[in-house]
Amino acid sequence: MLHTAIIEGRQQLRGDETLVDVRNPATGEVLAALGWASPSTLVEAIDAAEAAAKAWTQTLAKDRELILLKAAEAVERRSARIVDLLTTETGSTLAKAHWEVAFVINMLRSAAGECRRIFGDTLPSDTPGLMSFAIRQPLGVIAAICPFNFPFLLSVKKVCMALAAGNTVVLKPAEEASLVGLEIGAIFEDAGLPDGVLNIVPGDGEVLGPILTSDPRIKLVSFTGSTAVGRKVAVACARVGKKHILEMGGKSPLVVLNDADLVYAARCATLGIFFHQGQICMASSRLIVEAGVYDRFAEIFTGIATRLTVGDPQDPGTVVGPLIRAEQCKFIAAQIADACAGGARVLCGGTYDGPFFSPTIVADVPTTSRLFREESFGPVVSLIRAEDFDHALALANDTSYGLSAAVITNDLQKAMTFALKAHAGMVHINGPTAYDEPHVPMGGVGDSGFGGRESGTYNMDEMTELKWITVQLGERPMPI
Repeated sequence: MLHTAIIEGRQQLRGDETLVDVRNPATGEVLAALGWASPSTLVEAIDAAEAAAKAWTQTLAKDRELILLKAAEAVERRSARIVDLLTTETGSTLAKAHWEVAFVINMLRSAAGECRRIFGDTLPSDTPGLMSFAIRQPLGVIAAICPFNFPFLLSVKKVCMALAAGNTVVLKPAEEASLVGLEIGAIFEDAGLPDGVLNIVPGDGEVLGPILTSDPRIKLVSFTGSTAVGRKVAVACARVGKKHILEMGGKSPLVVLNDADLVYAARCATLGIFFHQGQICMASSRLIVEAGVYDRFAEIFTGIATRLTVGDPQDPGTVVGPLIRAEQCKFIAAQIADACAGGARVLCGGTYDGPFFSPTIVADVPTTSRLFREESFGPVVSLIRAEDFDHALALANDTSYGLSAAVITNDLQKAMTFALKAHAGMVHINGPTAYDEPHVPMGGVGDSGFGGRESGTYNMDEMTELKWITVQLGERPMPI
């Protein structure tokens, strides 16, 4: 079956698309044929979104709310198909795919509530008889550029918040998750979304990205992906004065202090780094452990990691599936080799077979190594010894990233000190670094994020424009 861009609610081959095969990353099996959009196809999608915005920006909150609620119901009906797409197209394990679908259902319902929470302000004035107030209005057309790791969740997040605010959307799914992206169009069609309000254009990011960042009709670019690409998006948007939200990479620290429950800490670390093969921007990729419990923690954690099942993502017993990009295995192996050259030790794993990388723990990782500094985006974690709490905090902050951080401790003073001083947009006490909810301010600082937060009311502020309005009662005294 051939899949193409969805523009004004229709899929059709336009003649200048590039035909590519969609393959299962675990098996190499061809799943479908896909027409990657050309620049002219993308311009057509922007045309459609701009035309639809004239009516959609004027819709009532209750109408947008109803569509988002119906979209949640459509996801529930289609859940089996979506799970199948996530496992076959992106290598998600069954557990991860079911979790992602459940999260999206809650997120759509949360976004529906935001339709009625677009608030303005009344403002006191220094001029007699002057009514002064501020309102929020839709921006117009928003571009959503999405990644491959949580393609359903992160794409729907951008789309639903934009729609809730009264904007239309051009969605550019990840190249490796185009079928998942196109399924979102079918979901919103089922929900009754008018044609043209959501347009989905799969294709090469290097070809389509410059158009999305330069076209003046697009008022905001919402991007999730690597820091390297995010920087390019930021530069391109800055050239034309376009608003942008960037949610980028991470090298998130999980700190384990001497008083921690080590079994629980190891379970947090396991979820934080091995869930979805470590392909999570919030992954607990740096485990910083106080010296007093370092060796015992390493023993417990290694015992858990060596028991994790690696294999077919559609097998219910599989915990670690394939990396969606097989070439990432060589990149990770080079990082490990560099760390070992500096004195690190591989406690378990360190090998790969095709796209399957074994759960890997590397101890005594030097802070100068690539493994400590670079995002791995795979099931590999650095274990670093800290002399004391202050040293642990310093190690946690020794990074250009700043997405998520976590600490396991029963010492309230240290926990709160860590929360306040950690260089991160999100901090979790006694939990893993990888955590999200539909209504929270998702985002980071430094090389992890720029331009605002995603989800809930925090995202609605970015998705709207603030306008100041005054009304003069009677005549205003004029100085001339």
